[in-house]
Amino acid sequence: MSQQQSSNAADGGGREGERRRTILRAAINVFASKGYHGCRIADVAKEAGVAYGLVYHYFKNKDELLETVFETGWSGFVSRVSAVALGEGTLAQKVRGITEVAFEAYRVDPRAVKVLILEIARSPGGRVNRQTAFLDAIRLCSEMLSRAQAQGELRPEVDPQLAAALFFGNIEMGFTALVMGLVDPRDTEKLERAKEQIAGSFLHGVLAVDGDADPEVPWKKEQGKSATRSKVARRS
Repeated sequence: MSQQQSSNAADGGGREGERRRTILRAAINVFASKGYHGCRIADVAKEAGVAYGLVYHYFKNKDELLETVFETGWSGFVSRVSAVALGEGTLAQKVRGITEVAFEAYRVDPRAVKVLILEIARSPGGRVNRQTAFLDAIRLCSEMLSRAQAQGELRPEVDPQLAAALFFGNIEMGFTALVMGLVDPRDTEKLERAKEQIAGSFLHGVLAVDGDADPEVPWKKEQGKSATRSKVARRS
């Protein structure tokens, strides 16, 4: 194969990948706005700005589209969680780090998180196996908690595997509250409170020494400043 042919093949592969990503992005938008049951392949094609048949070139049906959206989004999330869980730091720092990873995913792409949390649960159970996917994350977190327990950070009576499941359950329910509109995603102070509530409530229940479970967090600092300003105003 000539150098020009190699270049053309590489460009073709790049275009193929870009088209596929465009269709996946369109699928996320349509799933988020219309739901799994309300989504049609024609809607995805229109959103992506491509021919109807091109969607079927990459994905054989709506179920495969949803499965790919889930696998792509979830694998990226688990990879970032793994980096925190296997990294340096105390257990409290790692729990807050994982919670930060989750909330950053929502901040960057709230529609994708909505699809992962709501639409995957409503889809037919055949193709997307949420249980297996969540078990991978729980196993990762369980190993992190077991190491912390061996180092004396985690209370000895705590079951690491159950605690890991409860932790990710807290994150999932927090996301559910967000995507259902119980917290305005534009309200950064409330988002910070929600993030701290998820991490802090978990840590208060599992840490051997609880002093590390309630550090100075941004919204508390801001509250302190507001209280100080109010006292000064009253004295004036």
